[in-house]
Amino acid sequence: MSEIKTKQHDQDVFEFINTFATTDQKRQDSLELVKLMQDFTGHPPKMWGPTMIGFGMYHYKSERSKQEGDWPLIGFSPRKAAISLYVYTGNPEHEYLLKDLGKYKVGKACIYIKKLSDIDQEALKRLMRVSIDFLEEKYGRASE
Repeated sequence: MSEIKTKQHDQDVFEFINTFATTDQKRQDSLELVKLMQDFTGHPPKMWGPTMIGFGMYHYKSERSKQEGDWPLIGFSPRKAAISLYVYTGNPEHEYLLKDLGKYKVGKACIYIKKLSDIDQEALKRLMRVSIDFLEEKYGRASE
């Protein structure tokens, strides 16, 4: 079984944002997301892998394989094409949370936005709350 490559490490989050975010808008949105997610979760921002900023952590065990590891409760990455938000479980029973979110695209468990002002931040908070509650119920209470 291969080892998970996306792990928490000590790279400076703000240095990462300033060097990785390709536009002033992405840098500004990233800084706002850091504040919003940190205030919401009570967890400080941490780097995960080379490009993800995560908040909190849970330990998962896959139901389909022997894979297990740590993963952030919520997070984001200011990628070139869009900001990737890791705030969604991908479960069909949670799709209703997307209806008021605004302008976005969705992957399996990731939401892509062009800019933060395209989405409703209260809808984002509801989405984060349900996702965190779901993960903590499934895997146990989160840690740093």
